[in-house]
Amino acid sequence: MNRDDTEVLKDIQRNTEMAMQVIDTINDKVYDDDLAVQLSKQSLKYSEIHNRALDKILEGKVEPYHPNHFNRMMLVGGIHANTLLDTSTSHLAELLIQGSGRGITDMCKTINHHQKADSATLEIARELIAFEEKNIERYKKYL
Repeated sequence: MNRDDTEVLKDIQRNTEMAMQVIDTINDKVYDDDLAVQLSKQSLKYSEIHNRALDKILEGKVEPYHPNHFNRMMLVGGIHANTLLDTSTSHLAELLIQGSGRGITDMCKTINHHQKADSATLEIARELIAFEEKNIERYKKYL
C-alpha cells in the first residue's frame, strides 16, 4: 500500500470517527424524534464507511488511525459549550451542517494532496463526501 492510500484511508477513519463522536454527544440533546432517527441511520453509515477504510488499512498491514484523546475531549467540550444555552433542533441542525461542511472540506483536501491513491481508496473517500453532502441537505429541513 502506498503512502497516499494510507493517508487517505486514515483521514477517512478520522473523519468518520469524529462524526460518530459528534452524533453520540448530540444524541442526548435531540428532542425531535425524526432528527434522532436520522442521526442513528447516519451513525450506522459512518460506521460502515469507517470499517471499509479500516479493512483496507489492515489488508495493507499498516497501522490504523488512533484518535487523539485531547482532540476528542476538545470536540465534546466544544459541543457542550455550543449547546449550553440552545439545544433547539434548529441550532443542532446548524452545528451538524457546519460539521459536515468541515468533513467535506477535509476530505477534498486529502484527495487533492494524495492523488496517487488507488481508485478503490478514492471511491471510499468520494462516497464519504457524497454522504456528507446528502446529510447537509437532510439537516436543512430542521433549520
